[in-house]
Amino acid sequence: MPSPLCRILYVEDEPDIRVVAQMALQAVGGFTVIACASGQEAMACASDAKADLLLLDIMMPGMDGPCLLKALRDMPATASTPVIFMTAKVQAAEVAHYMGLGALEVIAKPFDPMTLSDQIRHIWAAQP
Repeated sequence: MPSPLCRILYVEDEPDIRVVAQMALQAVGGFTVIACASGQEAMACASDAKADLLLLDIMMPGMDGPCLLKALRDMPATASTPVIFMTAKVQAAEVAHYMGLGALEVIAKPFDPMTLSDQIRHIWAAQP
């Protein structure tokens, strides 16, 4: 059984999506969310975030989700932190690629803000 999920480092470049997801995860899910607008911002705060979970957008300018995950894996504080990707690109081959990078799961966009927290809790509980 995994440890309790409390803190989420969430990286999303689209401000509207970031605000909606952050509000949903905090208000509905009761999570503490450290929201970042870019991969670079996430790298700067990752060590201090003490996140239980990385929730990463795939398509971002500069440093996309897979590149960000690779960089976070090189940091001691996030080397083994579980990750969930969020993306509109959910063709079977794309999802298989993201899972191959080590993701617990891929959440499709658009997502339902009212069920997002439950979806994440379900994924969290199912990990080995």
